[in-house]
Amino acid sequence: MDKIIVEAKVEKLDAVLDFVNKKLEDNDCPMKTQIQIDVAVEEIFVNIASYAYAPGEGDATIEAEIYDDPLRIAIRFTDSGMPYDPLAKEDPDVTLPAEERQIGGLGIYMVKKSMDEVAYEHKDGNNVFTIIKNL
Repeated sequence: MDKIIVEAKVEKLDAVLDFVNKKLEDNDCPMKTQIQIDVAVEEIFVNIASYAYAPGEGDATIEAEIYDDPLRIAIRFTDSGMPYDPLAKEDPDVTLPAEERQIGGLGIYMVKKSMDEVAYEHKDGNNVFTIIKNL
């Protein structure tokens, strides 16, 4: 599994996307799928950068691995910030008009809908969020 460790700062998003996209491009990922993965990676990383260590600072580790049969990518985000399971929050009611919806949760909802698998665990003092997308 390849990995990158970056400061959990929004300014590091491009480095994270470059890391993931290199892995995708090396495996002939279709552009539509790559865009879906990029949106999910951005949502998860920006959440880590914005909330995991607030008001302090820390690192995030992003690991990516390609699996065969079926061809898919697993991307794991690990941080040692405050424990938080974004999957525990109830999905927003997207049938309501925007002005009637509660704030927050739409990004993780989109990740859940666009990825084939999502998982969260708090392990050894770390938040570990994993997304898997079939290629």
